[in-house]
Amino acid sequence: MMKGNARTKQLKGKMRETLGKALGNKSMQRAGRGEQLRGKAQEMTERAAGQIRQRTKH
Repeated sequence: MMKGNARTKQLKGKMRETLGKALGNKSMQRAGRGEQLRGKAQEMTERAAGQIRQRTKH
C-alpha cells in the first residue's frame, strides 16, 4: 500500500512539472521535480525496508 503512495507522489509530481512547462511556470516545474524525487526516495526506502524485514524474518 505504501508503495502505491510513493508512486502517486511521483505521478502528481510529473503532472505538476508538465503543467508548469505548459504554463511557462518555472517554480511549478521545480516543485513537480521535487515531488517526483521525494516519491522515488520514499519508494526506494520502502523497498530497502522490505528487504531488511525479509532477511531478518520480521
